Amino acid sequence: MEFTRDTAAAANAILACTDQEVRLRDRSYRGSVIVTREAVFADWHPPPPEALTMADFSQLLAHSPDVLLLGTGSRQKLPPPALYADLAARGIGLEVMDNRAACRTYNLLLGEFREVAVALML
Repeated sequence: MEFTRDTAAAANAILACTDQEVRLRDRSYRGSVIVTREAVFADWHPPPPEALTMADFSQLLAHSPDVLLLGTGSRQKLPPPALYADLAARGIGLEVMDNRAACRTYNLLLGEFREVAVALML
């Protein structure tokens, strides 16, 4: 029996991230986007970070990530405490950081085959 392992390169790994654009293998996005191993939600239109609610992540919930990385632009801006609690109640950890750090962390966790999602506010 031969064992082979999927690589992170075969998934939705992020190749480049700037303040205006996120580039994956097959496409670039110039607006806010949510990325998981299997899906990309390019039609995400979030409010400012301090106004985020669970409703803003409704598309993502079906994918049941263990960790959600929230990139809030060029600087970290914290969402309301209720969002942390609502995600935790669903078994999803929330980490908030700037977009570039979120992209690096996403790729790292993706390479470890973790169930991770990144939501980037561009």
